[in-house]
Amino acid sequence: MTLRFFPSFERSTLGGWLATRAGGHHRGVGARPPARRAALERAWSSTTSRGLELTARSSSPACSHPPLVEAAEARLTFAGDRTLLRLGFESDLSGVDTVRRLCPDLTEGGGGAWREAFLRAPYLRDTLVAIGVLAETFETAVTWDRVTALIDSVKAAVPEGVVACRITHAYPDGAAPYFTVLAPARRGVEAEQWAAIKAAAADAILAAGGTITHHHAVGRDHRPWYDRQRPDPFATALRAAKAALDPASRLNPGVLLEP
Repeated sequence: MTLRFFPSFERSTLGGWLATRAGGHHRGVGARPPARRAALERAWSSTTSRGLELTARSSSPACSHPPLVEAAEARLTFAGDRTLLRLGFESDLSGVDTVRRLCPDLTEGGGGAWREAFLRAPYLRDTLVAIGVLAETFETAVTWDRVTALIDSVKAAVPEGVVACRITHAYPDGAAPYFTVLAPARRGVEAEQWAAIKAAAADAILAAGGTITHHHAVGRDHRPWYDRQRPDPFATALRAAKAALDPASRLNPGVLLEP
């Protein structure tokens, strides 16, 4: 028995999982294991595509989790030079065999290289900064009619570095673009450099109709843009709930509301 937070379990907390009802990268249900259980197998396949938005919209069922990697990010991770669609299947042996039989054109291709780079990324960020590479990631969610324009706007707004994008979640009404920024760090002013990149990207996201975050929650880094996005009636209700349950404001003061 294990939790399904991988690789995030080392950099997150039980309280955070409960508060956000987080589910991890692999979906499932909480249940007692039966006395006898069929063996499970995972199969990862990939294919390439010319269109980021078109592939995500046409191939992803509701609330699925298909990493759709832009060509720029695929190149960074040595996974190829075209947009890469990663598909994951988890079932008993018969279920995975059925998928393989029905989808013979899906091949592992460069997807394995991207997946390995994805799993290493949380551990490489500090190393990259130490050797002079500023690394930042952020995500948003937006309706399908605005996906392409939002991605283009964010890329144009970021003042420096290489900006890559992938679609991490796709839904009937929209998708979640996830951005990676890599730039030469300016020694001595790394924090100011990061803040400028963050502000430019966040301003562009809101201007294009996106949310300030999708699955990484809000927190202090996103607070200025969350205040601009949040409806006033919701803020009033949240203040009232906090005043009733946490009158001394001991719980995360200043994260979502003024202390």
